[in-house]
Amino acid sequence: MSLSIVHTRAALGVNAPPITVEVHISKGLPGLTMVGLPETTVKEARDRVRSAIINSGYEYPAKKITINLAPADLPKEGGRYDLPIAIALLAASEQLTANKLDEYELVGELALTGALRGVPGAISSATEAIKSGRKIIVAKDNEDEVGLINGEGCLIADHLQAVCAFLEGKHALERPKPTDAVSRALQHDLSDVVGQEQGKRGLEITAAGGHNLLLIGPPGTGKTMLASRINGLLPDLSN
Repeated sequence: MSLSIVHTRAALGVNAPPITVEVHISKGLPGLTMVGLPETTVKEARDRVRSAIINSGYEYPAKKITINLAPADLPKEGGRYDLPIAIALLAASEQLTANKLDEYELVGELALTGALRGVPGAISSATEAIKSGRKIIVAKDNEDEVGLINGEGCLIADHLQAVCAFLEGKHALERPKPTDAVSRALQHDLSDVVGQEQGKRGLEITAAGGHNLLLIGPPGTGKTMLASRINGLLPDLSN
């Protein structure tokens, strides 16, 4: 088929809204057009994906290629779209027989060799993918991160070839090993601060109520000192 659709996730803070990667290959002058409000780092994916596909033993289509990242009004940035774009290109050019694309979401940056690299926010993408009823494939570099959710619904891969082989049913992918959150000893404590009673009171109110906090003052008045100690007032993060 000349049209393929792959599911992935954006990274907006701690949120991971769904993104659909649509690739259409048609007759015309060879070239690639990417639409859908991509940032510069996403536009650079065309060069990374091309090299990764060729170095993984596949052919890069010498046709007119149109890539749409939907929804178009959502900004996209980073290299997290490399893997879904590559898989969509291979499926659209009929080099990849993948009947399970709708069951999985793909997130990962590609090296020029085709190796998969980790991306920030993998745990948010994995959590949201599982909630939506899909499984997710991420880079092995993100194993510890997605392992915090006990690896449920997550698969890890280290190369584009491994992902293609899995989607064709020729190769199995590993599940991430479950990992536990490691408690880190606080380097700073609010008891270290001498004076600054109003500032400390502001930190306590902010932490207790989950309010926003703005610290204003000239250099050297203790803004950074106070801000670096608010962690000691907050509870540990849960899974």
